Order: sequence, then C-alpha cells, then structure tokens
Amino acid sequence: MRAAVLHGVGKIVLEERPQPVPGPREVLVRVASVGTCGSDVHYYEHGRIGDFVVDSPLVLGHEPSGTVVAAGPGASRHRLGQRVSLEPGVPDFTCPQCRAGRYNLCPRMRFFGTPPIDGAFREYVVLREEFAHPVPDSLSDDAAALIEPLSVGLWACRKARVGPGARVLVTGAGPVGLLSMQAARAFGATDVLVTDVNPARLRLARELGAATLDVRENRLADAAYEPDVLLECSGHPAATGQAIREMGRAGRVVLVGMGADEIPLPLNHVQRRELEVTGTFRYANTWPQAIALAASGRVDLDPLVTGHYGLAQVEDALTAGARDPELVKAVVRPQE
Repeated sequence: MRAAVLHGVGKIVLEERPQPVPGPREVLVRVASVGTCGSDVHYYEHGRIGDFVVDSPLVLGHEPSGTVVAAGPGASRHRLGQRVSLEPGVPDFTCPQCRAGRYNLCPRMRFFGTPPIDGAFREYVVLREEFAHPVPDSLSDDAAALIEPLSVGLWACRKARVGPGARVLVTGAGPVGLLSMQAARAFGATDVLVTDVNPARLRLARELGAATLDVRENRLADAAYEPDVLLECSGHPAATGQAIREMGRAGRVVLVGMGADEIPLPLNHVQRRELEVTGTFRYANTWPQAIALAASGRVDLDPLVTGHYGLAQVEDALTAGARDPELVKAVVRPQE
C-alpha cells in the first residue's frame, strides 16, 4: 500500500509499505477520507507537540473513515463492506482511568498520528473492532471522517453541561469551533454567539445557525453578551481572557483550543462569579451520539469541507491553510 510519511519538519515522503494484517479482534479498513487537523499541521511544521516528539518516520492523520475489508481472529462486529467512522485511539482497557470510564485519559493510549503510532494518511489501517463505528449510507465518506472533530465538540458540550436554553459563547470559528457550535445547538442551546477574525468562517457559522461577531471590528465587551457557557476553541490567550471576563455568574468555561502552554487567567472574575474552568482532552463514548446527530441532519458536516487532496498531495493539504484564508477543512482521500 501507499503511505504519506513525515520524515522530518516540512518533509512528507510517499512510500510503499506492506499492507497491515488485522490481529485478534481487529479489522482491516480501506481508508476513504481523512480530515486534516491543526495537530497534523503542527507536527509537520514543528516536529512535536508538547511532550510528543517525532523522532522517527511517522504517518499523520487521525480523522478517518473507510470500509471494512477483512477481520482478524475473533472479530465479529462488522460485515465485510461495512462503511465505518474510526475512533482513532485504543486505550489499554485496564488502567484506573479506563475502569472509571475516562478512557480518553488512559496514559497508554495508542492514538493515530501521535508518536510513535502511525495514523491514517495511508491506504489501509487496522483497528480494534469496537473503535470502528458503522455509519449509514446517508453520510458521505467526508462526513464520516468528520465525526472525529464533531466528537471533540460533543465532549466539550458534555463537560460544559450545555442544556436547553443555554447561552453559549464559542470563541474561534475553525472546524472544532463550528462543530462545537452545532453540538451546542443540538444540546438545546437557544442563543449561540461565535467570534472570530476570519470573515469566511464567520459567514459559514451564520449559515449553520449561529450569531457571529467579527472581533477585528467589534469588541466582545461591547456586545453585551453574558453567556452561561464558554467553549474556547481559538487557543488564543488574549481571546480566552477577554471571553472569561464576559461570563455570567456560575458560568462554565471549557478550554478546547490549544494555542499556548500557559495563559493569563482573570482570577478575580473567576472567583467573584464562581466560574468553573476546565480543560478537555479528546473524547470518550461520543461516536454513537455524533453519528446519530449527523445522520439526523441536526449537525451538518459536509459544508466544512473546502478542499480535497490525493495521497500524493498530503503536503499541499497540510499547508493549504497558510495559502487560503477561506479554507476550513482539507480532506485527504488516500485512494486517489
């Protein structure tokens, strides 16, 4: 099979590799679509994210969909030909976090495209069968791939306890921000405001049902918007601080975006208003709900896809955002 392999900062090489063989309770999946993520771009540009360092050739890509084409010993959940969305991390199932249901915090998680685990910018992958989730034919291959970033948004909304009537502020209209906004509306939020500096992304947010604020031209403080929930998806330290200052009493702040190792925190505001501030890391048990929301039309995934690339064009996909200010989500199709 072919694989697009990161061989160092700014260097992707298209290679021929042996097709993987599914082991016990694993399935072999022919990859159809893979969304590109900011973390993929960061590994490409810097070779590391925090403590995760690329010190040997690595296949990136952790937002895949595809079709089950073979099953290993004991795997019985899927028929051959079943279309699936892949949850790209397999925990150890035995640690205290896994036993408590927080498998996203498993210290021995094997996550696609995170050193040293190869990801999905290749023609075939293997995965534990329970992490290959069947999708209906009404979902496109691209939409099935975007179940992964939708899961990030769903997890953030669960952490924030978004419910009917909630007023939600989403800072950052990138893919995760746009999907967090849609998830919040699906959870019953009736008033959702999205902020960004990119007119094209704000336009898409409006088309998907949110109110918007261009913070290049307008101050959030002047908007007189006091949310119950902040889903901070920009990763920008200044935007985070400004948004926290607008929170209503007993509000919940969920930090989703990753832009800096440290940020200033308006502690006086947090204390006086008894705000809850929490981080979020990936997701757990979100795929069935995410697939159901997408299949029902309550969340619209396909409009986020603004470019397609073949496997030989992975480098172009990872650098597209720097060239095109209207890019939202680039998708790689490994069979092309």
